This record gives sequence, structure tokens and C-alpha cells, in this order.
Amino acid sequence: MRILYFSRDYTMHDHRFLLALAKTEHQVYFLQLERRGHILEDRPLPPEIEQVHWAGGRGPARLGDAPRLLLDFKRVIRRVKPDLIQAGPLQRAAFLAALTGFRPILSMSWGYDLLVDANRNAAWRWATRFTLNHSAVLLGDCQTIRQLAIAHGMPDERIVTFPWGIDLDHFSPAPENFGNLGVWGSGGTEHRLADPNTQLPESSRPFVILSTRGWEPIYGVELIARAFVTAARQCPVLQLIMLGNGSQAPLLRRIFAKGNVEEQVVFPGQVKFAKLPRYYQMADLYVSASHSDGSSISLLEAMACGSPVLVSDIPGNREWVPPLPPGGIEGGQVGWLFPDGDADALAQAILHAVEQRHHLPEMGRRARALAEQRADWKQNFPRLFKAYELALSRTD
Repeated sequence: MRILYFSRDYTMHDHRFLLALAKTEHQVYFLQLERRGHILEDRPLPPEIEQVHWAGGRGPARLGDAPRLLLDFKRVIRRVKPDLIQAGPLQRAAFLAALTGFRPILSMSWGYDLLVDANRNAAWRWATRFTLNHSAVLLGDCQTIRQLAIAHGMPDERIVTFPWGIDLDHFSPAPENFGNLGVWGSGGTEHRLADPNTQLPESSRPFVILSTRGWEPIYGVELIARAFVTAARQCPVLQLIMLGNGSQAPLLRRIFAKGNVEEQVVFPGQVKFAKLPRYYQMADLYVSASHSDGSSISLLEAMACGSPVLVSDIPGNREWVPPLPPGGIEGGQVGWLFPDGDADALAQAILHAVEQRHHLPEMGRRARALAEQRADWKQNFPRLFKAYELALSRTD
């Protein structure tokens, strides 16, 4: 089968899908809608995948580019002659695919397209419904996305849901005798996190919090910064690792400087995929304050590495982290939820996690077990082929 895989950019999620497809008998072509500044995935395209060069993919895609891109996209379809187009997010790549009139289209939701973009205004709602109406199948990663798609007119029987999952061999708990955690530079200043094997009283050992989300408003990183300042004033052993970068970098640094906690925060930058597990393994607690998520890949990575989690109370997260009673910690739990957008509640939740640090190893083991049960990419990926079969069976 000839598959045209059309995505907004080239991200770690695209690499995961394309790497798996490269190992099949299918002939797969990759089309990139735009390039949005900093590199989102440092691993090259699998050699078995043919990248299609066209009018897009060289810079940000703007509304005024649509007629030119649509015309060239039709040329690409004539040349590639795909049996199926897999495209997402909905109002960008999948919408452009729907406008060509090609069938069948398997639209792939990226979470934010239904959680945020579909509600921007009437035009975005129309684009969402148009795309779904012209899609043979919708692929989504959680029940929240499924219900939103149904609300926008997509029949339930044409939706295939599965968590995209992760590589459980790559993301795994820390080995015994993990050793020194290392040194990172930040603005010319070196920071060393303590060796976890150092024999210190539990109350004196550094408590390491990890944030891996992009520094953009939707991910709530400003909230993490403000909560950390509040919590660190009461608990000096707190340390924060903030991976990534983004437009809110100046704001974050001002918050930490004003709170006088700069020496407790490490900025390793954009970390390569190969080194990501080390950061999850060194963390006592993974934190995400994202305002919008489906099945968050970084959340699944943290759990697979045996890290307890503290995440915003939004529908996508609740599918992985059930609510706890106030101050409670019960069997089967992997972490905590806090009210979305509430920095004070997040600060108190961090302090509560420090108080409960003797429970964290068991929570980490439960997190790993849950990841093995539901987030194994190798087990989940074959469901994509069921979506292909469903799409190809549609004749309308």
C-alpha cells in the first residue's frame, strides 16, 4: 500500500510513527506542512521513508499560503498516487487534505486541535467539522478526544482510539547504583545535583522536580515557576530541572530571579531523545501544569521511568492519574492531580509530595506497571492498521 503521511512539522511523534511504518511492507511518503523555528526532533527521517519536496515545509504556514499549497498538494497526490492519506492535525494538514477531494483520508488528532483549536471561533469550528466529515476514519489517543470528535459530528464507529504509547525499553526505571547525576551549565553557572546514593538524612536530601514541557502558555510552565518559588521558600531542599525552551524563557527567568531561587533551578535546554530517560530517572517527582492534553507522551515517559507524577486536573490526565482524596495516598495510585491553573494549589501539592517522599518509590513502581499495561507502543501501534483497514473499506 502507498501511504502519504502528512503532518504539520517533524516531531518526535512523527518520527515514532514513521519509524514503525518503515519496518512494514508499505511504501510511505512524508509530507511536511511547515517548519516552525527550532528543531522539534533531532533524529533523521528513517531511510525507508521518502520525503516529498513541495511548496510547503520551508517555514511557517500562513492562511494566505493556502491556495498555493492546495494547488501543489494536488500535484503531489498525482505524482505519489497514494492509496491512503494519513494527515493531522485536523485544522491544518488534515483540512488541506480534505480540500483536495482525495479519498480515503485518515485524520489524526494531535489533541490540541480538538481540545483548543476547534473552539477558537466559528471558522475553526467549521474547519473541524468539514475535515471530520471528509475523513473516513479519525485516529485519537484518548477517550476525551473521542468524545470531542463525536460532539463535532464524527460517528463513533469511525473513530479508532489508542494511546500512542512509548518505547518501554528506552524509557525504564533507573538501574541499581545509579551514580552521580552530573553537571549542567546554565547561563555560565554550573549546577550539580546530588548523588542519590549520598548518605544524607531523608529530610536533608535534595528533592528533584522535573518539568519537560515546552515553554509556551498552553503548557502552564509559568505556573510551575510560580509554584516552585512558593514551595522552595518553605522547603529549601527543592530543586527544579526545566528541560526545553520557548517564548516564555524571559518570563520564567524573571520569576526565578525575583523569587531568589535561581541556584535551585537547572536549565539543560533541549535534550536529545537518547538522554531523556536519565532526567526522568533522576527526578523524585514529574510535574506538568499543561492546560490541554490528550494522553501526554511526557507523562507516559515519566511513569515508564518509575517517576511519580503531579499533573493538572484535566480530562486527558485523569485517564492516567485518578483523583485522590484530599491529602490521601491509596493503593494503586501513581501520583496526584491539582486544580488546573492554580499555582498555590500546585505549591501545596509539591510540599505534600515532599512530606510523602517515603511513599514515592512504591508509587513509581505502580507508575511503571501502569505504563507496561497501557502505554506500550509495540502493543498499541498495530491498532493503526485496523484504522487503515477501516478507512480503505469506506466507499462514501
